[in-house]
Amino acid sequence: MPTDIFRVDSYEFAESDALFVDTNIWFYVYAPQPPDDRRTKVYSKALAKILTARSRIFIDTMVLSEFINRYSRLAYNLFKAAGSTIDFKEYRQSPDFKPVAKDIESSVRRILKHCQRTESGFSDCDIDSLLAKYGQGDSDFNDQLMVELCKSKGFKLITHDRDFKNCGVTVLTANNRLLT
Repeated sequence: MPTDIFRVDSYEFAESDALFVDTNIWFYVYAPQPPDDRRTKVYSKALAKILTARSRIFIDTMVLSEFINRYSRLAYNLFKAAGSTIDFKEYRQSPDFKPVAKDIESSVRRILKHCQRTESGFSDCDIDSLLAKYGQGDSDFNDQLMVELCKSKGFKLITHDRDFKNCGVTVLTANNRLLT
């Protein structure tokens, strides 16, 4: 199956679209970003268009887990850069993490408000094939699972990750490396 790649900012979303949004997109929209980040603007506008069109957005535990862990690590790295010497697990147990945890909870609740939960399809995937591909050293295991999920459920994938260039599913992106 060939990979069809479209510009997310010019795509005409429809109510019939079934979309799977990669963690990096949720991160651009609902996690702290540098002021005037172009990706944040593009994907926030795309989300508004998706919601207006009443397209269906799906999410699984893998994406939520990646979002939560990445957000926690970002906060920890900023905390560490400010001079802290405690390790990540100590940070997560510290009073300094409590407001971060609340921010993460709030962001996840906002994400879930737009989504329908779906199962990852792990029990049905060809694990031997995925592991063999991973073992070649040039693919991300979670990305492979995401592609398999999109294929099995007919989802279009919204991502900024260039690793999805030849994945075999429809991709919507603002990443010029994917579009060329």
